[in-house]
Amino acid sequence: MKKSLIKSLQAIRLKTIHETIFKNPYIPHKPTAKQFEFLFYSDLLEGFYGGAAGGGKSDALLMAALQFVQIPEYSALLLRRTYADLVLPEALMDRAQEWLASTDARWHADTKTWAFPSGATLTFGYLQTERDKYRYQGAAFQFCAFDELTQFSESMYQYLFSRLRRLEGSHVPIRMRAASNPGDIGHDWVKRRYIIPEPAELKKQERFFVPALLEDNPHLNANLYGSALDNLDPVTQGQLRYGDWDISISGGMFERTWFELIDTVPRGSQVRFWDLAATEEKNGSDPDWTVGVLMVHAVGMYYIKDIIRVRKKPGDVEALIKQTAQLDGIETEVYMEQEPGSSGKGVVATYAKLLAGYAFYGIPSTGSKVIRAQPLSAAASRRDIKVVNAVWLNDFLSEMERFPNGTHDDIVDATSGAYNQLTLHAPITEALPTPTGGRDRFVP
Repeated sequence: MKKSLIKSLQAIRLKTIHETIFKNPYIPHKPTAKQFEFLFYSDLLEGFYGGAAGGGKSDALLMAALQFVQIPEYSALLLRRTYADLVLPEALMDRAQEWLASTDARWHADTKTWAFPSGATLTFGYLQTERDKYRYQGAAFQFCAFDELTQFSESMYQYLFSRLRRLEGSHVPIRMRAASNPGDIGHDWVKRRYIIPEPAELKKQERFFVPALLEDNPHLNANLYGSALDNLDPVTQGQLRYGDWDISISGGMFERTWFELIDTVPRGSQVRFWDLAATEEKNGSDPDWTVGVLMVHAVGMYYIKDIIRVRKKPGDVEALIKQTAQLDGIETEVYMEQEPGSSGKGVVATYAKLLAGYAFYGIPSTGSKVIRAQPLSAAASRRDIKVVNAVWLNDFLSEMERFPNGTHDDIVDATSGAYNQLTLHAPITEALPTPTGGRDRFVP
């Protein structure tokens, strides 16, 4: 491109960002240098912002979404993977409330949409399953953005391009934007699309990537936030603290691609296996989790149907486990890892009374966690394990992939326990008849 044309294009971009960002009454503060760069290329179709945690991704996406709301009929869509993600404090929807509540924009809670006097709209949505993308079939947007893009599948991302349409006679640019840290289920495809290609090659495809670190965001206390990130395991720290897309996240026993994602589970024999934790989260600590995995065996395959993962007080955990047994049904066998010593026997005895009438078994832990997970690893490598595409999926895949080098292994423990019991077809520990005459239950 000739220098004169480049200068002309740069001048147009500068004028656009001045009019749509710096003079925009709905954007309460100026962008950082990295956010400015992200907003600058409004004429390019695709833009990706991110890398490290704390780099100002949420504000960058929200600014981009609000950039043209003073133009009639402009329509923007901001997406998270789940509804729970959408309503998190300080997440996009909460941030928009802070920015817009005192303006002349109006919030419509039923549709999760901000409406502006110009007639423009900003809508928040989520794509929890593959089918959810069809919720937007027939809709038209001039702007679509994915927050935490690596939590989405590539097919979700690609489908939303079909919803980008320019209004007849309008000069509003069509834009797809995204932000994310490395990691999660979409790491590989996002890296291929935005990180590996050289900047010049990206521009040829009307794409650009703006990397940002914690230090690029002057609105955060970098020392305090950085110290918190320094407490993470090396892999997660490399991804979140330094935005490293090349760091190995595999512990070697499981790969993400081994687990086929499904929406429904066939009927079969099922067990719920619990791995208990003794503490709840306090003052930013990172204790173990109490995890209960529901697994089904049907037609030679194994299906991870549900995962419960909490940090609660012992009394709250007891209530949760009892309620879960009621919801799972009397036909579901309930297992629990029994810690060594008298304290472990005491815990199992408590749950045996709590779950009287259910097929409940305490399973003494034998061998290392790695040894206990080996049968599950072998089955997963054969593609014998399928997983429901649910809200806990990212946590499941991330922990599996890092094992045994990750900070936590509670999901792996509970999953391997459930698999081992389904393949054994019989409890390991001695059992006595239940008072109700049903299946034997554990009695310490």
